[in-house]
Amino acid sequence: MKHQSVLESHDPIYALATPYGRSALAVLRVSGEGCVDALATVFSRPAALKDCAGNALIYGHLHELPDTHTPTKAIDEVMLAVYRAPRSYTGEDSVEIMCHGSPAGIERIFGVLADLGMRPAEAGEFTRRAFLSGKLDLTQAEAIQELVEAETGTAHALALNRLSGGLSERIESAKQRLIDLMAAVSIQLDYPEEDTGHVELPAAEVEAVRAELQVLADSFRIGRVFREGASIALAGRTNAGKSSLFNLLLREDRAIVSSEAGTTRDYLEARLDIEGVPVRLLDTAGLRLSESEIESEGMRRSRDLMANVDLVLYLVDAAEGPNEEDLGLIAKLEAEGRCVVVHTKRDLLAAGASVTPQGEEPILLSSVSGEGLGDLHAVLVQRLVPGEHTDTEAVVIDSRRHRDLLLQAVAALEQVQSGLVSGTSFDLVAVDLQEALQSLGEITGEVASSEILERMFGSFCVGK
Repeated sequence: MKHQSVLESHDPIYALATPYGRSALAVLRVSGEGCVDALATVFSRPAALKDCAGNALIYGHLHELPDTHTPTKAIDEVMLAVYRAPRSYTGEDSVEIMCHGSPAGIERIFGVLADLGMRPAEAGEFTRRAFLSGKLDLTQAEAIQELVEAETGTAHALALNRLSGGLSERIESAKQRLIDLMAAVSIQLDYPEEDTGHVELPAAEVEAVRAELQVLADSFRIGRVFREGASIALAGRTNAGKSSLFNLLLREDRAIVSSEAGTTRDYLEARLDIEGVPVRLLDTAGLRLSESEIESEGMRRSRDLMANVDLVLYLVDAAEGPNEEDLGLIAKLEAEGRCVVVHTKRDLLAAGASVTPQGEEPILLSSVSGEGLGDLHAVLVQRLVPGEHTDTEAVVIDSRRHRDLLLQAVAALEQVQSGLVSGTSFDLVAVDLQEALQSLGEITGEVASSEILERMFGSFCVGK
């Protein structure tokens, strides 16, 4: 189905599809009506390009626009990948220009494309055209951006699943089941003389669709972690081993490690991959009484960070054990479900020494030998993405827009269920079913305003 919108346009556009800068090769993307014939005027083999049926590569040279006063100058040796409508990414005639990755050469090609009457593409315009021409729905369009932004292999695989239509199929299945329910209501609306006073809908089917949509909405908790990354703060008293663990997790010396208390006075931040889960790791200032204004400010920031992260790794020196402040903070964080206690300096424990474990899943670890690191990884993954997080075939949402619309559909179906119990009128039940269908249609883009599309595709990179 082709979507109509004020955003729809077929004028020829161009953009760099690869990162800007020096490289062996670069790819420039061109799409729109007349783009193939226009490029033929500056290509060394114009007949071959014009006659190309599509899905083909053509070798040649790009040159400047013909000028009656000066000889034509070659710009670069190129390969052109030609795609003909509708068998292209955008559904239009398109060409991908593979040239050498010289910034100067790329700018010369841009100049020629502009002289041919083409304009620079807006952010996400190629994908927007693909959506408007019915090549993909809105969930697949969003998955392209998610695929580009994926930081780990698991996040990439989950986005690829959505791009392949995994989420679309689930939404379409739910829509068809709701349409069948609407049909049952419509029959009773069309033949009121057969009204029994109650809406004769299969309550089990309504609940089955509602439950399925609720599960999909709940998957956002995991999907958000894979898209945005989980935030983890290392906290504890000074010299509890936070900087050492920070370096161990990163496998590099990023934080200064010293026996002098109060070395870390502000937080350090790094990104890493823990068994497929993207993580934003924060090494915070140690907690203690201090007369230093700078160190006190660092500790204030540490407490602020602890209040706002997904998980806190609270470090306790295994030999010293926790003090009263440690126990108070651990209890508070565990009540919020956001704490993992790590007993550090395992390698310094005297032979036969015992450790009184703190917390629900305490870890005994040595940042020197790495002993206990595997246990820590396992606990972190289970706490951040519980369940079958490695199932890359699962349909998981990572968009707040999807979650909110799914919850709207769930709320509408709960109204339907209430109506079935109370014997509400057919008209009101039909309104609630239609509201659920509307919400699902907004997810796939079957129902979408120009404002939504502009905001969504505006977040894409140029060239996508």
